Amino acid sequence: MRKFLLTMAACCVMAASPVHAQVAVQASPDHEKLVASADPRLAANKRLVYDFWREVFEGGHMELAEKYMTESYIQHNPTVPTGRAAFVDFFSKFAKPKPIAPRVKAPLVSIVAEGDYVVLSFVREVAEASDPAKKYTTTWFDMFRIENGKIAEHWDGAEK
Repeated sequence: MRKFLLTMAACCVMAASPVHAQVAVQASPDHEKLVASADPRLAANKRLVYDFWREVFEGGHMELAEKYMTESYIQHNPTVPTGRAAFVDFFSKFAKPKPIAPRVKAPLVSIVAEGDYVVLSFVREVAEASDPAKKYTTTWFDMFRIENGKIAEHWDGAEK
């Protein structure tokens, strides 16, 4: 009985506590530190994905896709087709080549590598459903699988 009363008291205290605001997601200012790794293979995988993002995805240089992606590239985003040629065709319709920036422009939070996988996480600003004028930050993730020094597969949280 005592345990039950203590549990109920704790629940009441938590319910009566003020709601704390979300801590805003912050981008990392030091991209070179994010790309670095003591493991040369992980550092190479991180650099491959970082440069792909910078040159192909953000820079719109679809002619560089072959340098970064396997021909049989697998895409898990439901709005983008699978295959390197299909990726290039899809993005060429609206991504026009522009000068390649020395660093990723998107607000990059982290780069994590484990084995053949690399995950980029970004700050994402979203409008509140109840009041679109109010915004909050959350995190968007893109995960890549590397095969023989090229990107072979991609995942993200996109929906149709």
